[in-house]
Amino acid sequence: MKAAILDGKRLAARIRQEVAEEVQRLKNRFGRVPGLAVILVGDDPASQVYVRQKGRACQSAGILSITDHLPATVSQKELLRRIDEWNRDDRYHGILVQLPLPSHIDAQAVLEAILPSKDVDCFHPYNVGRLTLGRPLFRPATPAGVVELLHRTGISPEGKHVVILGRSNIVGKPLANLLLQKSPRGNAIVTVVHSAAPDVTVFTRQADILVAAIGKPEFVRGHMVKKDAVVVDVGVNRVPADNEKGYRLVGDVAFAEAAQIARYITPVPGGVGPMTIAMLLKNTLQAFKLQMLDE
Repeated sequence: MKAAILDGKRLAARIRQEVAEEVQRLKNRFGRVPGLAVILVGDDPASQVYVRQKGRACQSAGILSITDHLPATVSQKELLRRIDEWNRDDRYHGILVQLPLPSHIDAQAVLEAILPSKDVDCFHPYNVGRLTLGRPLFRPATPAGVVELLHRTGISPEGKHVVILGRSNIVGKPLANLLLQKSPRGNAIVTVVHSAAPDVTVFTRQADILVAAIGKPEFVRGHMVKKDAVVVDVGVNRVPADNEKGYRLVGDVAFAEAAQIARYITPVPGGVGPMTIAMLLKNTLQAFKLQMLDE
């Protein structure tokens, strides 16, 4: 293996410690701590794992956390009513609805019901608009995690060609917006590649920094990577395996192949995933500070 590992797990632990220290300082000042309300609808196993991870991370940082677990059959009207309750509860400064939601729920209507000041996932149109203008209240957790991982390991995107595989509202689009901004963490030349491209390899082989976020196991092969590129793998996919769980986790990048070509690469797990949770904690802390200063 040639590439150096971008260790998101270690960096996320450092950020979480920084958050915990700031939470303690704010508790000493205000006598209160940030709070995060997570709404989980249904019993999807992967969603349950993510919610537990978020709860444990909040607890370790001194952030108040609660999970509002609703049945998969909950009506949209009832879900919106619950969001309204959390909007009005001043103990909780951030609200997160775990996606995906059941098919009978209009996910966009649900996300738009969250107060922008509590929208720590940065999905509300108000926050998406501010992000596009370069004046965000919050930076969406996974894209922010990618940007922070690059910044804190001394990899500047400025003037580099960043190719993002995937145009989702969760990763691809907001990451492109962050990297386009004229700032020390951005100022990149960004190409977003998606399923309409006849041959994505034409673009991936141009990338100084390649971000894979398309949800296809090991889609990016070694021949698709430019020599000495930085490869950031956002994907988390379960594939069958002969072990106790019956599966193993892989990214959107064929790690062993890409690592022979790239200069830096993120592992799966242990790369972007831990950074996502760390940045969620930072957003919850930011929401707390904004709301306390408003009072």
